[in-house]
Amino acid sequence: MNKNEHQWRTRYYNHLFERFFQFIIPPGASVLEISVGIQELKRQEKFDFVLLPNVIGSLDDVQKCFEELHRVVDEQSRVIITSYNHLWSGVLRLLEWLRLKTAQPNQNWLSSQDVVNLLSLARFEIVKRGAFILFPIYVPIASSFLNKYLARLPLIRHLCLVNYFVARPCFNHYSDKEYTVSVIIPARNEAGNIENAITRLPRLGSRTEIIFVEGGSRDNTRDDIFRVIEKYKDKKDIIFVNQGGGKGKGDAVRKGFARATGDILMILDADLTVQPEDLPKFYQAIRTRQGEFIMGTRLVYPMEKDAMRFLNIIGNKFFSLAFSWLLEQPIKDTLCGTKVIFRKDYERLAQNRSYFGDFDPFGDFDLIFGAAKMNLKIVEIPIRYQARKYGSTNISRFSHGWLLLKMTVFAARKIKFI
Repeated sequence: MNKNEHQWRTRYYNHLFERFFQFIIPPGASVLEISVGIQELKRQEKFDFVLLPNVIGSLDDVQKCFEELHRVVDEQSRVIITSYNHLWSGVLRLLEWLRLKTAQPNQNWLSSQDVVNLLSLARFEIVKRGAFILFPIYVPIASSFLNKYLARLPLIRHLCLVNYFVARPCFNHYSDKEYTVSVIIPARNEAGNIENAITRLPRLGSRTEIIFVEGGSRDNTRDDIFRVIEKYKDKKDIIFVNQGGGKGKGDAVRKGFARATGDILMILDADLTVQPEDLPKFYQAIRTRQGEFIMGTRLVYPMEKDAMRFLNIIGNKFFSLAFSWLLEQPIKDTLCGTKVIFRKDYERLAQNRSYFGDFDPFGDFDLIFGAAKMNLKIVEIPIRYQARKYGSTNISRFSHGWLLLKMTVFAARKIKFI
């Protein structure tokens, strides 16, 4: 093999690594790459991302290295670790002998669970993990198919050359801080639920701001919002936002978020099928940093009769499996309306929305995909899903189900098959 061919094939392997990191790390982020351990690192600067590309296999003390990372991270930092799959040990030795790979000393050959355990001991928590590179040598057409598509499939991905881990530091001292909260309530044809939403909503954090976003109602929803604003003006901080010509819950949520002033943003559906009394659970989960994007799940506890139709349950279970695979984080219920995120994280999500585009009229996928792309820790809280007491659902099972399926395929192209 001549020198140029050797360089050409090595470039392909490096290209796969560069593409992986470019997908995870947004432009403008501060990055520290550690290639020989952190023992001699003198810097006190904090970084958005700390990379350990194929380093841990040659370290004498992996746990100590992970512990030292706390010197260069804060609560929003992410640590990205890659390591070779031990199933490839014989193949890698052959590639080194063929000079297709730089020779390395004996490796630790840690399993994925070993890495997760060592991170936990060093006070880091896994956000997501996965694998890539099924075929590290460039062969026209074949390499692209194997690495872009086949390597992403269940079972086959366990055969990939490289395992990766995205972790976040655990900071327990944030648990005592209180935050202001904005609760966004999109409301369309929900006149019978407006006052109940106000009276049943507990106080959250140091201040609770309630924002109704209304547009296109055929009943007196808007009039009832103004009525409760006047009635509770001395007790509650209530704001009305006119959705105007916008359509869909997603547009209403975005307009509500744009108006919100709270540190934490919450969505509560005006049908009250998720009980307002459950919102303190969501507040505590995000306040104590148990998660950074909190969602409700309706598929744990038994539901009230007629709360969800059978076909809707089947659809939700399908989307939960699809999303768990797409996002490499366990997701049980994608379409529960209650979602919670820090405003500063939402603002970053909105700035990078162009990656996916304006494709989601519901708003659920927009937030979930954005949170996953930002490597936020996603946590689900079980809630007891209630039957609607007033009005009828604004969702069409078949037309909206088909739209959700198309959005899932679109997301697979943007997240999985890259």
